[in-house]
Amino acid sequence: MSFLKSFPPPGPAEGLLRQQPETQAVLNGKGLGTGTLYIAESRLSWLDGSGLGFSLEYPTISLHALSRDRSDCLGEHLYVMVNAKFEEESKEPVADEEEEDSDDDVEPITEFRFVPSDKSALEAMFTAMCECQALHPDPEDEDSDDYDGEEYDVEAHDGMEVDTTPTVAGQFEDADVDH
Repeated sequence: MSFLKSFPPPGPAEGLLRQQPETQAVLNGKGLGTGTLYIAESRLSWLDGSGLGFSLEYPTISLHALSRDRSDCLGEHLYVMVNAKFEEESKEPVADEEEEDSDDDVEPITEFRFVPSDKSALEAMFTAMCECQALHPDPEDEDSDDYDGEEYDVEAHDGMEVDTTPTVAGQFEDADVDH
């Protein structure tokens, strides 16, 4: 795999929250092997026994979840979707590459699955991911700046007037319904 690199694992200086040994990494359905998953405040990393692995920056992670589907051939695992393309090295050019890349709105997506040998660790892995992801909000999410835990005030933000007259019970009972 071209993206596998040798690097030191994240340590306490990078805010290491969880180190999960004996974790299988799967990239888009292809097994990468068994290694150690590191969940740190700065990045999510996986290294195999030889010291080769990869790191994912939190802003590129669009989704993480626990898969509890035991019918899946992997069993229960931590699922991570990344807005980047990771793939094996290929010596053959990809046909119709220009046509596929012409749609600027479509971002490349890669799916990682992390399958620990100790399934009881999944909840702690997910919690650590949630804590770290919260430290890296999406800079393109315009709504995250406006929300401070209170209800959104339309008048304050949009300058429109809103009718706040309470609804009377039964006031719409005789309305005609057009289907």
